[in-house]
Amino acid sequence: MIEPLLYLATGFFAGLASGLLGVGGGLIIVPVLYFIFSAQNLPTEHLMHMALATSLATIIITSISSTRAHHKKQAVLWPIFLLLAPGICLGAWLGGIAASDIETNILKPGFGVFECIVALYLLLSHQSQQHTVSLNKIKSAVGGFIIGMFSAIVGIGGGTLTVPFLNWHNIAMRNAVATSAACGLPIAVFGAASYIYTGWSVSNLPEQTLGYVHLPAFIFIIITSFLFAPVGAKLAHRLPESTLKKGFAVFMILIGLKMIFF
Repeated sequence: MIEPLLYLATGFFAGLASGLLGVGGGLIIVPVLYFIFSAQNLPTEHLMHMALATSLATIIITSISSTRAHHKKQAVLWPIFLLLAPGICLGAWLGGIAASDIETNILKPGFGVFECIVALYLLLSHQSQQHTVSLNKIKSAVGGFIIGMFSAIVGIGGGTLTVPFLNWHNIAMRNAVATSAACGLPIAVFGAASYIYTGWSVSNLPEQTLGYVHLPAFIFIIITSFLFAPVGAKLAHRLPESTLKKGFAVFMILIGLKMIFF
């Protein structure tokens, strides 16, 4: 029974983080799932691929819940979303395909480094400089492609990339966070689909998997992530953002270092 409880707790924290900070719940889900799968003695060579794939699958549900909450506050810029979506879809699909060919012993420390970089970004309270440059179709396609590909490789919803990208293009932070939540859906759908496709023919995956997606973990995580993503979105308009980000950043640094060195 311990694994379902851990999955539920993971979904709780991931949902809050997704709605509250505009960063993908994958930053929590991926390392936690890696350690849970490792403790279950699942095939070592597939641990990161299953963690990444399952994370993206759960973000499908989390992003829907979070986006609905932001949409009710009229914060999602849907025309911007439509500009980014085509590049995001293609990038996320190819990113998942590429990550499936990378070994776990490379993906694991690579994810740890990425998590530490994101944590430092939050810890320093850095905000990307706004410019008067507006988005056009070409910039949106290229930016969306890069965001989608990298997000699928590290199993996140893309908020850590999408938010500063939008803010740099003179979009207010509140709208950037909300629109980023919406962009997490195509990233998660196409990224998860690519991991399902590449894992479909892998013979030594454990039972109850769909490609690389671990179904029990997916089901239990989405229960709490779906419920608490809108709670996080509501709290984002009430609580001191800087204090929350710094606390979350310290937590991520600890996880990132563990992914790198242990």
